[in-house]
Amino acid sequence: MKKVGLIVNPIAGMGGSVGLKGTDNVVEEAVKRGATAKSAFRCIEALYELIDIKDNFEIITASNDMGQAVSKSLGFNTKVIYTSERLTTSSTDTINLARALVEEKVDIIVFVGGDGTARDVCSVVGENVICIGIPAGVKIHSAVYAQNPKKAGMLAKLFLEGKATLIKEVEVLDIDEEEYRKGFVNTKLYGYLNIPFERRLMQSKKSPSPQSEKSSQYEIACAVVNNMENNRYYLIGPGSTTKMVMEHLGLDNTLIGVDLILNKQLVKNDLTELEILHYIENIPTSLIITPTGGQGFLLGRGNQQLSYNVIDKIGKENIIVIATKQKIASLNFEPFLVDTGNQNTDKLLEGYIKVITGLKETVMYKVKS
Repeated sequence: MKKVGLIVNPIAGMGGSVGLKGTDNVVEEAVKRGATAKSAFRCIEALYELIDIKDNFEIITASNDMGQAVSKSLGFNTKVIYTSERLTTSSTDTINLARALVEEKVDIIVFVGGDGTARDVCSVVGENVICIGIPAGVKIHSAVYAQNPKKAGMLAKLFLEGKATLIKEVEVLDIDEEEYRKGFVNTKLYGYLNIPFERRLMQSKKSPSPQSEKSSQYEIACAVVNNMENNRYYLIGPGSTTKMVMEHLGLDNTLIGVDLILNKQLVKNDLTELEILHYIENIPTSLIITPTGGQGFLLGRGNQQLSYNVIDKIGKENIIVIATKQKIASLNFEPFLVDTGNQNTDKLLEGYIKVITGLKETVMYKVKS
């Protein structure tokens, strides 16, 4: 019987919807703002893909919310090898569990979290054990993560059945969250992990927009501003391309947050999910977003404030996508991706969407969940 190591970071992603840009060292503040834990649900979505082969392997994990609860709820053969001494788990628990899984000689480690979790796993595992990341965090730049939880489960199943045989070494990246909250993005390489590689299931690493795109971003900003309607809200998502829209209007911008404007005037910077839902309840709203560089995610990576509840309220027809031609070319014709946390919303977003690429230039580009 094969052994699957399972690590769940119970607090992963809690800072996203409440505008904290991460969860490191701010769990209590996230809870105060109304954040709820979502990593268990993301884990269930992935493990559900393995239910029909559950008699072929055993899940090796930690007690309670770090894996045991989810595994047992789905009826998997479960062995607990680590118990946290704290009520609220920390990176120390992730590292200790990862170390125990290596000693247990598991066939694969599946972990749920964001870049901080990947970094902790990498510090112990390195390239010694094959891994798959289930995305649940706010910032997910590392290529160890699948495009969404369902695809992580699909990949794990292929590996356990001996159908995913290509192993690839990928980078583990992370940023300083304190600097990130101040609007500075400093990405650092922390090591490498080995994954079973299927391009259609895995995400790419995130890449920044080069300085050479500035003039193209300015043209896009002009096109967006020229077409803005009066008495309509405009939500401005994170990113350097959307930032140029705010700069063109002469408004303060939250580079890694969501801002709201009305009649070309600032309403509020750095909104949470609940604030967005409050504002847009009775006023027509458009959303301006740009895909993540190198990955192509429109939603679900670094902009969890734009939840599926927000998207359902706004409607696909009111989403304005902006991207330079260079950014689109860097995707190598791979579609834009969405991972809102709700499969029905993701499906509704699929198809083709218009992308503003210049002052009088647009393209139609495919969206995939």
